[in-house]
Amino acid sequence: MMKTHTCGELREQDAGITVSLAGWVNRRRDQGGLIFIDLRDRWGITQIVADLEGTPEAHAVADSVRNEYVIKVTGKVRIRPEGTANPDLPTGEIDIVADSIEILNEAKTPPFYINKDEGTVDEAIRMRHRYLDLRREQMQYNMILRHKTVKFIRDFLDKESFVEIETPILFKTTPEGARDFLVPSRLQPGKFYALPQSPQQLKQLLMVGGFERYFQIARCFRDEDLRGDRQPEFTQLDLEMSFVEREDVMQLMENLATELVKTITPEKRMISEPFQHILYKDAMELYGTDRPDIRFDLRAIDISEIAGRSAFPVFVDNVKVGRPVKCMRVPGVAGELSGTQMRKVGKELESMARKAGAKGLAYITIPTDPEGELKGPIGKFFNVDLKIELLEKMGAEGGDLLLFMSDEPEVVYAVTDGLRNHFKKDMDLDPNLLAFCWVIDFPEFIWDEENQRWDPSQHMFTMPLPEDVELLDTDPGKARGSQYDLVCNGYEVGGGSIRIHDRAIQEKIFPLIGQTMEHAMEEFGHMLEAFEYGAPPHGGMAWGIDRLCMLLASTPNIREVIAFPKTQGGMDIMAHAPSTAEDEQLSELYIQLDLPEEEEEQTEI
Repeated sequence: MMKTHTCGELREQDAGITVSLAGWVNRRRDQGGLIFIDLRDRWGITQIVADLEGTPEAHAVADSVRNEYVIKVTGKVRIRPEGTANPDLPTGEIDIVADSIEILNEAKTPPFYINKDEGTVDEAIRMRHRYLDLRREQMQYNMILRHKTVKFIRDFLDKESFVEIETPILFKTTPEGARDFLVPSRLQPGKFYALPQSPQQLKQLLMVGGFERYFQIARCFRDEDLRGDRQPEFTQLDLEMSFVEREDVMQLMENLATELVKTITPEKRMISEPFQHILYKDAMELYGTDRPDIRFDLRAIDISEIAGRSAFPVFVDNVKVGRPVKCMRVPGVAGELSGTQMRKVGKELESMARKAGAKGLAYITIPTDPEGELKGPIGKFFNVDLKIELLEKMGAEGGDLLLFMSDEPEVVYAVTDGLRNHFKKDMDLDPNLLAFCWVIDFPEFIWDEENQRWDPSQHMFTMPLPEDVELLDTDPGKARGSQYDLVCNGYEVGGGSIRIHDRAIQEKIFPLIGQTMEHAMEEFGHMLEAFEYGAPPHGGMAWGIDRLCMLLASTPNIREVIAFPKTQGGMDIMAHAPSTAEDEQLSELYIQLDLPEEEEEQTEI
């Protein structure tokens, strides 16, 4: 080995020993007769001293090195002279007096600083030179955090008697869900494999195979539009259990999440143990989303009964035809604003609501003076008694802003979610607070008006709640699935369900979602046949490893916890992928291209 120690382990008790270190020059300071080099490797930084008088050869080499040169240093550990210790470094009490310095490789000047956190660096430049970006302290922390997270998951599940089994990357294409990435087969001309969107079918077949407890750190692929918490290829914890009910899976997963956070990121705090359970319908009604961030308490409260007795025509008419009237209390927002300022804020919020599909957004401000009048465009439509009733229901206080929404439920949900995310940006939320919760009792199906069919809210293998199975025959829109989503800080971290293991129930699903039995047999015949050979009751879950690590690392997007991510356009701008294939390669696969006109290439992160 070129090094006897790492750059992060030497301490005062090591004074006097001769060591060899190797790494990158993090910083170099020339003080004439003395040159100081901060030598960096994955484990930390150690200061190197090259003394012109004591070791002129080492000093000469130190004089020629620059930042990011790769060097090897041999020398003796000493305690730093009094007053020169660096309390910010674990190795700050010692340095190495170099006997020899060897340049292992020179380096060009990097396009951005490695040795300091430059938050303003264009992310495209970071992605183009990702191998340099990965040297930065924050990225090294993120990658090691990810490693520890995955290792903890493996160790935890091993103790719980799970077996790790790899499933195929090349599998069968199924047109449901997101788009598949297709892989043409050279040996089977005209036929295609698909990269797995998840190992869903395979893990259920493993339960039929009798393993009872399976898991995998699975690579998955979806050809869909990207955003900050989504990539075309991603990693998930995939697991399945036999002879369980919904609560069994949820409890084990909650234990895993709790122990993981306490062990890997002990500085984090969880908002509640056990995790709060929220019904899907309550999540939508209160928060406007099925992945609520419960770190803050902005909720949409139904005030239809009060609003219907007001003199505001829009509210009265909407209540008559069953459209809800919701109110959101935003504490303290209006207290410091003048009337002109409040009107400007009101217009901005109304514009936001219109973008979400609403026809408008009304507001009332609560005066800080107890004797003052409510202000706002619709205040005059509420008499004194209704105002008192409204304030009591909303728990409103002086300086609060009340926002009113009334439209079709889906529009109100979108406005609620948009307003919560808007005000969230100005909240000083603790980045070390993790607000886990379970969202349960999702609808089994969602009606697709365009195609006149039911679509599974999760996937077609989700078992309805036991008490709702009969609704598949009579009123499928009212059936609830045995689905459960684990949500944290407004992100879906994982999702799962109890699966259908009975062929008769599975066969009822296909016609509801617009599939003939002939098509179902072609696509899923292997599943239906397996169910006839003693399939046990089973359920499972999948966690998004990228999203989970993003939350644990308190980073703004999942690209910060993936070693080599893609841009929002699905490109690897470091390696210039995807790229064109040679004509000979295409010919071997019996592929001819019919390309659209070329557009100007743009790099989007």
